[in-house]
Amino acid sequence: MLRREEIVDITYWERRGLSKRQIAAKLGIHRNTVTRYLANGGDYKPYDTGNRGSGLVPFYPRIRHWLENDSYTATWMYDRLVPLGFAGSLRTIQRFVQKETGRLALKAFLRFETEPGHQAQVDFGELVVVDEHGDKVLTLYLFLMVLGFSRKRYAELMFRASLPSFLDAHQRAFTFFGGVPTEILYDNMKNVVTRRRDSEPVWNDTFYSFALHNGFAPRLCPPYASWVKGKVERPIRFIREGFWRGYRFTGLHEANRDLIQWLIGKEKMIHGTTCQTIVERFETERPFLGPLPAGPFDTSIRHWRKVGKDCCFLFGRNRYMVPHRAAGRKIMLRVKDEVIRAYDGPELLVSYRIPEGRGDLVADKRFVEALRRDPRQNRMKYQTVPHRAKGAATTIGLVDEISQIAVQVRDIAFYEALTGGGHE
Repeated sequence: MLRREEIVDITYWERRGLSKRQIAAKLGIHRNTVTRYLANGGDYKPYDTGNRGSGLVPFYPRIRHWLENDSYTATWMYDRLVPLGFAGSLRTIQRFVQKETGRLALKAFLRFETEPGHQAQVDFGELVVVDEHGDKVLTLYLFLMVLGFSRKRYAELMFRASLPSFLDAHQRAFTFFGGVPTEILYDNMKNVVTRRRDSEPVWNDTFYSFALHNGFAPRLCPPYASWVKGKVERPIRFIREGFWRGYRFTGLHEANRDLIQWLIGKEKMIHGTTCQTIVERFETERPFLGPLPAGPFDTSIRHWRKVGKDCCFLFGRNRYMVPHRAAGRKIMLRVKDEVIRAYDGPELLVSYRIPEGRGDLVADKRFVEALRRDPRQNRMKYQTVPHRAKGAATTIGLVDEISQIAVQVRDIAFYEALTGGGHE
């Protein structure tokens, strides 16, 4: 933009009869600049860039999401957008970030408060374990559930953000609170919703069954609207800065113990929004929580397999033997904590510890003996066939294949105990 004196000179020389080219040469500016100022009566009108296309447009939602969640810099965004196909300059991102930062600063929010026991909010965060040199050696996932009325918090660290870990953390949170809220608010994480169909969520089947079992209604906050979950977003930063920064990690169990103790110790502080302690507010909220379910939800991952004629099913490149009555049937597997359980309908057929290797045959000798003693199976496989052609092969049964395998037989209760609770 030109100085006032230069604008006056343009109009002055134009009245003296100089051409636009002559004026531009005299003042050392571009001829188009002279034309633009004269066309607007000496006023400068910026170029209209509102309708110009930009390679940054497809990334607008992602950038807005980053800005609404944390104070990420334009350089940080540029480094992550280039691998995604952005071919523009850093300056393009800086201009957009500057404009969006101003818009966000003017955004007004209506504080959302809930009735006692009505809502909880859930979110995940990541915490990094570093060595003495500051190099990352491990990433842990932080699960956090916050009751909306009292702000009472349950948090735990886990090695994996898998669906079983996610649901197990819910069950421990309900036990910690002594009840279940009416509804729980989530963002659009894949453990909760697989996709949207015509703007309607398609719930993860296992998660939705879990919600029905525990008696709460799942709710989703709008995409790129993190302020809706402010009660859980802010405590994640609170834990990251107050508890985790400078914490010496020695093990998951110890870290979860210390984290809960740290959170409980903070409950006697006056909350900046409610002007009460979390302890006081929770005493009011506790009676409004729904009852705990009669039993825990089975959070193991389900798989379906068909049992072959050899009385085995294949899973993870290993074969597992089940009672021979299940041969040819489609059975359901429940897998969790390196234990696999096989069900034929509601009947538990067997539980096995998953071996570390591959290509193994895992069998219980009781099934081998039962197959060997079954007279019907023996008649079908080993009876003498009349007029057998000379040289015809004799059928070799499964018993011959696995009779020499040494399999440690343990009571089913032992394997059931392996699927008990505990932090992943």
